[in-house]
Amino acid sequence: MPIQVLVTRNFEQMSKVAAQVVKEEICRTLKKKKECVLGLATGSSPTGLYKHLAKAANAGEFDACRCRSFNLDEYVGLPGENPQQRLMHPESYGYFMIQEFFGLLDRKFIETRVPCGSLIDQKRLMAELKTHAVDWCELGADAGRSIAIKGKPASEYLAWVRKAVLEDYARRIKKAGGIDVQVIGVGGRGHVAFHESGIPFKGSGVMLVKLDNNTVANAVADGHFGSKRDSPRYAISMGAELVYQAKTVVLLASGGRKIHPVAESLLGNPTPDVPISYGQLYSKNGGRLFYILDKVAARELLANRDVLEKKGISFENRT
Repeated sequence: MPIQVLVTRNFEQMSKVAAQVVKEEICRTLKKKKECVLGLATGSSPTGLYKHLAKAANAGEFDACRCRSFNLDEYVGLPGENPQQRLMHPESYGYFMIQEFFGLLDRKFIETRVPCGSLIDQKRLMAELKTHAVDWCELGADAGRSIAIKGKPASEYLAWVRKAVLEDYARRIKKAGGIDVQVIGVGGRGHVAFHESGIPFKGSGVMLVKLDNNTVANAVADGHFGSKRDSPRYAISMGAELVYQAKTVVLLASGGRKIHPVAESLLGNPTPDVPISYGQLYSKNGGRLFYILDKVAARELLANRDVLEKKGISFENRT
């Protein structure tokens, strides 16, 4: 199926159009099977979509009780003395989802899951990585790196992280039948979730990611954390390869910071430098991929419609 690019006037229209697309995909899925499995993102991009989608569910336009969800990512190293405090930290993605979506639903999902980053003690993780350097390796060609833990590490703690956190989350997604509808945003360098620029696409399932210094500094500068000391240094994240195993992917982007990564992801060739660019291969292999953009984020695509048409990308201007 060709990639469908839908250009809207602004964030509000983008959110309404995206909610309609997601709702239609949910309804289409529920006609075929008992449950719909959603993949959900955090950040500013999907907040409007979630409000409209919750209204649609509450109005009976689809049955939320037949949906379950898996979130893309979660921090490791949030402030807190125990997993419960870390899980309910205001900057945790679990807390975000309750505030922005789950708490708005009158009828709740069958199940909601966020990667169990809160279970990991960051200080112990860092100590184990330092002590057992032969148990793991870094993957990536840029500042952000995934930490690949070997199959049979000597460290019992790293073995637990691999099995109980990473592999268990991937197993639960598989047991649910895979993601039917995946919502994603776009990072400033074309990354998705914490699959940052340069991390290899192949083999990127559920990953332990070491955050680059720029990501940490931005989290402090944006007011999410009081200092670098309080800011997490690691995260659990679905990788781009796992994201693009969903049956349908709905990508959202708005504003000037998203112009270049959006353009690079479609105008250039698939590359680890722009993880979302692998959506081109996903689409060629039969995946349903929607780019829903405001007109600012779509600026370079609008200027290069001829290139998109030659690639067989469908373009609809709804402004």
